[in-house]
Amino acid sequence: MTDSTLTHFDTTGQAHMVDVGQKSETARRARAGGRIVMAPATLALIRDGSAHKGDVIGIARIAAIQASKRTGDLIPLCHPIALTRVAVNFHIDADANAVDCEVIAECHGKTGVEMEALTAVSVGLLTIYDMCKAVDRGMCIEHVRLLEKMGGKSGHWVADQAWTARAKDL
Repeated sequence: MTDSTLTHFDTTGQAHMVDVGQKSETARRARAGGRIVMAPATLALIRDGSAHKGDVIGIARIAAIQASKRTGDLIPLCHPIALTRVAVNFHIDADANAVDCEVIAECHGKTGVEMEALTAVSVGLLTIYDMCKAVDRGMCIEHVRLLEKMGGKSGHWVADQAWTARAKDL
């Protein structure tokens, strides 16, 4: 962490929405990821497109995009952001019986899009859980995290690659 000040609290300790009025508008981009681990048979249903509720990955992609656009409504102190791009990719990891999700969110604005990318990953994975829970209630969503951010005063940040590699092995 680069700054020990929690920006969502004022000098008296009361929660507030951060004032971004004086910040410069810049191109901003955030990349987040996470995964859902499941039984091999559940992964086969997703991979083969034979889940009872339909195209699990396609619906999860739309849910993730929709969630990114609603982040300001879901997270109390987030600013509503006019997103310019949201890309959602899923990867089936057969060796780990998992589906990985990665989201890139972009805007041109006064505040970052990390929360939009993280919300999209979370809801995309939750949608997979919802669509497959009838056959596998033991699925586990894990390692939802920010992978990279660019833009704004703090510049470019990339997650510790060593931690990211270890997280997949947990």
